[in-house]
Amino acid sequence: MPLTDPALTDPALTIRDLDPSADLDLLCGWLQTDRARFWGMAEKPREEIEEIYTWLQEQPHLAAYIVELDGDPVALFQTWDPEVDELGTFYDRRPGDLGMHLFLADSPAREGRTEAVIGFFVESVIAAAGVTRVVVEPDAANEASLARLDAYGFQRGPVVELPHKVAQYAFLDLP
Repeated sequence: MPLTDPALTDPALTIRDLDPSADLDLLCGWLQTDRARFWGMAEKPREEIEEIYTWLQEQPHLAAYIVELDGDPVALFQTWDPEVDELGTFYDRRPGDLGMHLFLADSPAREGRTEAVIGFFVESVIAAAGVTRVVVEPDAANEASLARLDAYGFQRGPVVELPHKVAQYAFLDLP
């Protein structure tokens, strides 16, 4: 989907930094479900999830955001710098790369708006930072995620055995 699509400028979409304490119920409600098994936190206790996201938000090369649609949270996005993060050592890095993790809420508010939500984040955060390529590495067994990325225009790269999963790297070149 091109970043100039009018749907991506939907004024109902907003973004904010994740607040690990204030958003803990939201995070646990999303990440402690079977649907989120590929996120790797389904079995983690609340306190550990809060500690993980508190640590994450303190790191200069990592960030987490909540996208809202008319005030309803619909997605969790995280970014990572491939020049600093170990995930960047498993593929051929380029200047201008930025890694992204995304979790889309199973929410009626998001239904039919997935591309707009992803595009809004890419345009609001990633493209605004001067990034030229988005890097993702979902679990290679997560067919739903891979199909979504394919549909959005990501090009699949290497399949890599990471310390915690087998990942399918994929890339999206930005204009």
